[in-house]
Amino acid sequence: MSAVETRTVSRDSLFLLASIRVEQDDEVHKVRVRNLSDGGMMGEGNIRVKRGNRLQIELRNIGKVEGSVAWVQDNRFGIAFDEEIDSQSARKPASEADPLTKPKSENSWAHRAPPTPTPQSLRKV
Repeated sequence: MSAVETRTVSRDSLFLLASIRVEQDDEVHKVRVRNLSDGGMMGEGNIRVKRGNRLQIELRNIGKVEGSVAWVQDNRFGIAFDEEIDSQSARKPASEADPLTKPKSENSWAHRAPPTPTPQSLRKV
């Protein structure tokens, strides 16, 4: 990571728990959400993920969100969501969340997860 800030979307530092299910795996893992934006999140926990893995994340007051792993470093990892969320909803207590009054976010193509690589594009080791 460099000292230059390259992000175009603000994110909130927070401490939440989320449930994550990795593609083609029935096991649900509990992870800590360290920061959250409308386009993605940083998670931390004892879960083995690789860049490009598809995930389904259950976030408080938001529900199930799909995305893919953008980076991994030790026990922390970044997730790029497929669709933008209202990240402020996750900060509210569960009793305050009302899906009928929640404003809908506009899609931003700047935070799209990269496409899943094809077997032909992978380097053989």
